[in-house]
Amino acid sequence: MNRELKEALELLEKEKNIDKSLILKSIKESLEYAYRNYLVRNANRNGDKILAQMIQKDQNFINVVIDEDSYDYEIFLAKEVIPDDLEIVNELTEIKLSDARKYDENAQVEDWVYVEAPRIDLGHIAIQNSKGLIINKLREQEKSSLFNEYKAKVGTVVTGTVSRRLKNAFNINLGRTDGILLDSDRIKDEKLEFNKKIKVYIQDVTETTRGPKIKVSRSDPNLVKKLFEQEVTEIKDGIVVIKSIAREAGSRTKMAVYSNNPDVDAVGSCLGVNSIRVNAVVDELSGEKIDIVNWDEDISNFIGNALSPAKSTIIVADEDARAALVVVPDLQLSLAIGKEGQNARLAAKLTEYKIDIKSETQAVAQGIYDKFGVEYDHSKFKDVLENKETNLDSNKDKSETDNSDK
Repeated sequence: MNRELKEALELLEKEKNIDKSLILKSIKESLEYAYRNYLVRNANRNGDKILAQMIQKDQNFINVVIDEDSYDYEIFLAKEVIPDDLEIVNELTEIKLSDARKYDENAQVEDWVYVEAPRIDLGHIAIQNSKGLIINKLREQEKSSLFNEYKAKVGTVVTGTVSRRLKNAFNINLGRTDGILLDSDRIKDEKLEFNKKIKVYIQDVTETTRGPKIKVSRSDPNLVKKLFEQEVTEIKDGIVVIKSIAREAGSRTKMAVYSNNPDVDAVGSCLGVNSIRVNAVVDELSGEKIDIVNWDEDISNFIGNALSPAKSTIIVADEDARAALVVVPDLQLSLAIGKEGQNARLAAKLTEYKIDIKSETQAVAQGIYDKFGVEYDHSKFKDVLENKETNLDSNKDKSETDNSDK
């Protein structure tokens, strides 16, 4: 095989990441295909249709052997061994025993041995057909290679380049192929300019006739997790663990972390010196706010941390119902709930608990403190308590009046 072709195939192996053995297999099959067609045409031309049919059907009749280093090849034909005292009817398919043992010393009559076939000019059409077969097979192998490569990357973060706008998505160039970033998987209000480099989370890879379809995301909570894994050494080393994440992409994320080493501050590790680590993630997410809180085995403590920056007065959690009642100071009620309820919503997602938030005034008025035996400053809520007693007296009088009417 000529040097130019050898170099071209080796370059193909490197650039397309196709295994060398697969390339050799494609060349082997294409050469066998071309040589088979040549022999079939000759047999038909000589009027031997039975031979032509045999060559066409017997897939083991032709065997091409390619040297993996030089790419040189030899073509062998399978011939049936006949006794030396018989005349050869067809030199293409028969060989005498004495000649057969030059190729296989253990050959016996009625065995089949492979004999090197003469080199022939396959002709322009055959060569073109062979070339087309190689190209088609390599395309299939490239698709398979791409699929396997990116299937192994599901659940990881890769860097891509915004290449073009589609109807409801963007094409993100990932190097050897493109990923699809649906509008529903984008960060809210994020501007994606062409040729901009972004990091995306590979959600899924499916095989299609056109090649692998790679679904990527910028809104998946796992993107935040993987970005912190890249930035924070303690997470890479397993010292700090990300326990849970709640995210509203483009707006805010809450992340709960835990340290397996009491001497390592989990939240501080994620923040970094002068918040350099968390800011790197924020910048990648186009300014999305990130709250990092400590995970706690005690669900009440965890819920309190999750509602940060608000401070809780009391927290009562029902583990069976996975629900919690939280009381916060009056001035922190709006902080605990957050704008449009976001802080409370993210805290509920982070802890996987339904959270009911009350102010201290509401807790006093509804008897929550009394119900759970929590002491509080009665003088601070004098008006509330008086109104509560007035309402109780009013309800009592109304009840007595109703009973007397009866």
